[in-house]
Amino acid sequence: MSRVGKKIIDIPSDVTVTIEGNTVSVKGPKGELSQTMNERMTYKQDENTLEVVRPTDSQDDRTVHGTTRALINNMIQGVKDGYKKTLELVGVGYRAQMQGNDLLLNVGYSHPVEFKAEDGITFGVEKNTTVTVEGISKEQVGAIASNIRSVRPPEPYKGKGIRYQGEYVRRKEGKTGK
Repeated sequence: MSRVGKKIIDIPSDVTVTIEGNTVSVKGPKGELSQTMNERMTYKQDENTLEVVRPTDSQDDRTVHGTTRALINNMIQGVKDGYKKTLELVGVGYRAQMQGNDLLLNVGYSHPVEFKAEDGITFGVEKNTTVTVEGISKEQVGAIASNIRSVRPPEPYKGKGIRYQGEYVRRKEGKTGK
C-alpha cells in the first residue's frame, strides 16, 4: 500500500477544493490552480478533508495513487502559502538585477541573460547576488529556478556559478593535486 497515497489531505478553512470528473480545482488566498488527474482515481471529500482512493491493487493504480495525492496536496499548499526557491550567484562580477518584472543576470557572458516573468511567477533580487523565485505552482517555480541555474551551473574547481541556497558544491583539486 502506498504510504503517501493513504494519507488524508487536510483542507484549510480558507481553501476550497472542487472536483469535477477527473479535474481538481483548488482556490485559496494566493490564487487558483486546476489540474487534470488520472481518471481511475476516486475522491472522498468531507468538510475539511480529502482522500484519494484507488480502484484496485494493480501495479498501474498503485504507481498513480501516491502521485495523485501528492499533486493535490502541493496545489493546496501552493494556493495557501505559495512556494519559494532561492538561488545564489557566486563569482567575481556575477550579479542580478530587476528590469521591470523581468530578471537580468550578468554571469560572465558578453551579454546579460534575461528571464521574462511568467504568469503567477515573481522574481526578487536581494544584495545583487541572491535571486528568489516565488509562485503558487511548485512545478513552475522549480522549473524556472532550474532554468536560471542552468545558465551557469556551479563548477567544481573554483565553485563559481549559480546554485540553490544551501546547495553543497563538491570541490575538486586542480592540476597540482596528484
